[in-house]
Amino acid sequence: MEPPPTTPTRDNISAMIKHGFLPDPPYKIRVSPTRSPPSSKSSPTLLEMMSNNHEDPPKLPENPHHKLQERVDKIISGFTLSESGDVKLKLRSKEGFSVSMRVQRRVLVGKSGFFVGKLPDKKAGHLVEIEDCDDVEAYVETLVLMHSSEDLRKRLMKEELQRVLAVLKVSVAIMFEAGIISCLECIEAMPWSEEEEETVISVLNALNLQGPAIKTLERVSVQPSTSESFDGVFLQLMEGVLQAKDEKARREMKALISALLKENNTHNKNHNRIDISKETLYHICHCCIDSLLRHFMEATAMETSGRDRGLIMAEISRESDNLQWVVDILVDRQMGEEFVSLWADQSELSALHSRIPTMYRYEISKVTAQLCVAIGRGQILTSKEARFSLLQTWLEALYDDFGWMRRAGKPIDKKLVEDGLSQTVLTLPLAQQQVIVVNWFDRFLNNGDDYPNLRRAFEVWWRRAFVRRFVVEEIENSRLQLAVCDYSG
Repeated sequence: MEPPPTTPTRDNISAMIKHGFLPDPPYKIRVSPTRSPPSSKSSPTLLEMMSNNHEDPPKLPENPHHKLQERVDKIISGFTLSESGDVKLKLRSKEGFSVSMRVQRRVLVGKSGFFVGKLPDKKAGHLVEIEDCDDVEAYVETLVLMHSSEDLRKRLMKEELQRVLAVLKVSVAIMFEAGIISCLECIEAMPWSEEEEETVISVLNALNLQGPAIKTLERVSVQPSTSESFDGVFLQLMEGVLQAKDEKARREMKALISALLKENNTHNKNHNRIDISKETLYHICHCCIDSLLRHFMEATAMETSGRDRGLIMAEISRESDNLQWVVDILVDRQMGEEFVSLWADQSELSALHSRIPTMYRYEISKVTAQLCVAIGRGQILTSKEARFSLLQTWLEALYDDFGWMRRAGKPIDKKLVEDGLSQTVLTLPLAQQQVIVVNWFDRFLNNGDDYPNLRRAFEVWWRRAFVRRFVVEEIENSRLQLAVCDYSG
């Protein structure tokens, strides 16, 4: 009489439970001896030994597991055992799909740490039932690999990455060391998409393989580093772009680095943000400004130097473009406050600006426009002294170059610059606003579209100055009192 199935204690449950392939109790793993070993008249194929012994309710007109069954059949088709199977293994998925197959005790015990001690009787046949499997297909494939004499790595190389990861999970669960090693070697050699990369990292971290997984993840893992070490790499990349000889390649790489930095800011606001030091970026700014100053000096001495005008023009345009790029990075990383003061202090550069033909110099005024747009949008918060100093040094130059900025090279967004400039003016004390808008008023009447239209700034200043006046009086205890005087009537 066949003895009843025995249920192992919780302490003897396999690593499958630990790694998520079988749920915590209630679980159903039964290992029991069968009445007698199966016949060994011939060496049947695994396909012949499989039986679709569904213990589910009556079969539906369309088998929902039909495609899964086809894949399982394909895995074991044409594969033969070297000797008859003495263990009947039943696998059942959570969805009710079940597979029965005969496998060899010698292979299970010899290659899987899970089965050691669970199949002690060499003479008696055994029945092993594993229920609630997450991936029956991966279990079957792993069992076939255990019985294969073929190089496991070569066999796995034919599979897609997701299937290899599934086999790795099962191999870890049943402690199939050869399978684990082969899967890791295969995964390491395969190309990964960025989406697959996230999956690989997640799976290997969940399996907690420690040492064996380190080499597999070398392509995505970095050594602990300091901001100084990254700054060195970043500075090298930036200098490569700034000094590139091929203009098309320079612009392409400039756009790529900008996009990657913006992407990092967007997706990693709270963690893993690339840490670029302010010192590195400002070092690059100083290099660009020094280069511009040299080129401006050369441009003022073109008549005596004999240098090609087109070459000087190209160099000024290139350095201006480089500086605009770095300033854009500063603004995006909220580091632009100090640059406003730095740019306002370039009185020598501003003085040379008026001595150079507009066609050579107009690109440099785009830096001033860029700063005004950022200030007007609240992306740069700096002192009123710095804001007024910026306009004192560079506003006249921007006025003079505005027509060329609109028409030559890469044209500016006229309305964007006008709005940014108006907002910047309106952040100043009212007396300074008046100086700027009255000066602009006279110039705009004589030049029209060749000057930025600061009508919005003029309107707001007018209302502040003549319609609604806020009179500030100092009273006791250093408190301020505001009196609103409306002269509109």
